[in-house]
Amino acid sequence: MSPALDERDRIRAAMDRILTGTAEYSNGALTIVALAQEAQVPRNALTQRHLGLKNEFYERVKELGATPDVEKRLRATIVKLKETITNKNKELNQLRTDVPGLVRVVNQLTLENQQLRERLGQPAANVIPFPRRTPSSSEH
Repeated sequence: MSPALDERDRIRAAMDRILTGTAEYSNGALTIVALAQEAQVPRNALTQRHLGLKNEFYERVKELGATPDVEKRLRATIVKLKETITNKNKELNQLRTDVPGLVRVVNQLTLENQQLRERLGQPAANVIPFPRRTPSSSEH
């Protein structure tokens, strides 16, 4: 038997095992990766040399009404991403609501700070400066 025919036979047998839930060499997922592992062939055997068998596998999966694992994972990822988007939108809306109030507080604090600095620059009303003493000849 030629290597290509042997490979095709192994792929078909692997398809049957995966589709009947009796996988021996893979996790039994409905994916090309699992099919290649189950058939003990390189993945490119299905993606380059035996495209017809790859398509046949997906057709048989579809006929069974089974959802391929890749699609299940993608759908689960989509659900998680939608939840994340919803949460981020809520957070963004809250931040947009908070910003005007925070801007008002910053402006008020800036004004108060400026007033305090001006007051520090002025002499206090209750402080009286002493006149400077000039050195006299008696102090020497």
